[in-house]
Amino acid sequence: MGYSTREGSKQQCKTKSKVSMKEQQLEFELIPNTFEKICDLSNLQKSFKLVKKNKGAPGIDGISIREYETNLIEELRQLRQEVLNWTYEPKPVRRVEIPKPGGKGVRLLGIPTVKDRVFHMAIKLVLEPDIDPTFSNNSYGFRPGRNQRQAVEAAQRIVQSGKEHTVDIDLSKFFDRINHDRLIFKLKSHVKDTRVLRLIGMILRSGVMSEGSLIPSREGSVQGSPLSPLLSNVVLDELDKELEKRGLEFCRFADDSIIFVKTARAAERVLKSITKFIEETLLLKVNHDKSKTGKSDSSKFLGMTIIKGTVSMAKETINRAMEKVKELIPRGSHLPIEKAMAKVNTWYRGWASYYKMTQYPAQLKKIEAHIRRRFRARLTRQQKKRKHLVRKLKQRGVDARQASKTVYSRHKTWVLSHTRALEKAFSVNWFIKRAGQEIFSDKELAHWFGINNWVKLA
Repeated sequence: MGYSTREGSKQQCKTKSKVSMKEQQLEFELIPNTFEKICDLSNLQKSFKLVKKNKGAPGIDGISIREYETNLIEELRQLRQEVLNWTYEPKPVRRVEIPKPGGKGVRLLGIPTVKDRVFHMAIKLVLEPDIDPTFSNNSYGFRPGRNQRQAVEAAQRIVQSGKEHTVDIDLSKFFDRINHDRLIFKLKSHVKDTRVLRLIGMILRSGVMSEGSLIPSREGSVQGSPLSPLLSNVVLDELDKELEKRGLEFCRFADDSIIFVKTARAAERVLKSITKFIEETLLLKVNHDKSKTGKSDSSKFLGMTIIKGTVSMAKETINRAMEKVKELIPRGSHLPIEKAMAKVNTWYRGWASYYKMTQYPAQLKKIEAHIRRRFRARLTRQQKKRKHLVRKLKQRGVDARQASKTVYSRHKTWVLSHTRALEKAFSVNWFIKRAGQEIFSDKELAHWFGINNWVKLA
């Protein structure tokens, strides 16, 4: 009987062993070999194409994208071999300071080498398809198929539903303060391959080269790395889930978050409790001076404001655009008007293509009019004597009496630039045909109101 029991025990062990082996085999089949996928040559080639498309400056080694491409296949094979042999060492990023709008300090960026950017992109391409679907539907930043306009439209729908009070959360130096240990811990729920986690840890700790000195990276994720947006969403998804758990309606684009509630009292309560969660649980820092509550018509989200359920550019956005025009068309420039306008057009084309999400094309028209006025002031200033300006206006079809009356008034250059005589001599048509000004306000987009509709900004 004892023998029978031992045989039974052996049989049970064998059965358990077989089941265990089957489970391990099944687990191996279910979990893709992430490390090898990242190192695959075709994945690295695809990564380089995306890095090239994104352009960007060289890192600390001085090697440009074009130089790296001259011997691309050999470079990618070497990169692959280094990663597989664990001889790959990410280089420190090159520190770059970008001035913030309005002279409000600088934004710190880091530029990895082209080689490192390719590898960061390779990791992103493999991880993103699995991680992104787990993110909140209220998150719109740096995600496939999602953009700023969708985020603003979602905010508009929430306000139209009756939640006009907002909570603006501003994270202080978010990318510089990401806690490495918490990030890796969060990644473990998505990435089972510890080799990949180790590589990401190496990238996070690669350091920063600033003015010839190496600064260790004890926290933060490099703004400038293709991998950084995905990692930031992993960190902030915990905030999204907390807001959803509390039943709050919100929109987030990267580290720009806005929460919507029905009353001012609820907004104050949410600001206080969410600030505590961010600082104590996520170990991030809230900018208490910029984080605030208010009504949607006085709040700014991605440069836009929701006013009475409609989408408008924020007042600050328009003011910044006016300042940019002033910067592009300075007083003392002797650049020919066609070349000066080409510079303005380059900026305006990109700016207008983003802010066309406004429902008020009159706001774009205002910027276009300001561009023309700056040029009219410059054209006026170029005529050293008043009689020369009178002659110029007459040549441009202005009545002699009107030209003289305008020029010999006591008005200075800036006021003259907005007179009927100057606007007739250098009309909208003249700026379009002669100077080459690009106009966007006449596109008549489907979501726009009439060109004469204006909205009062708080």
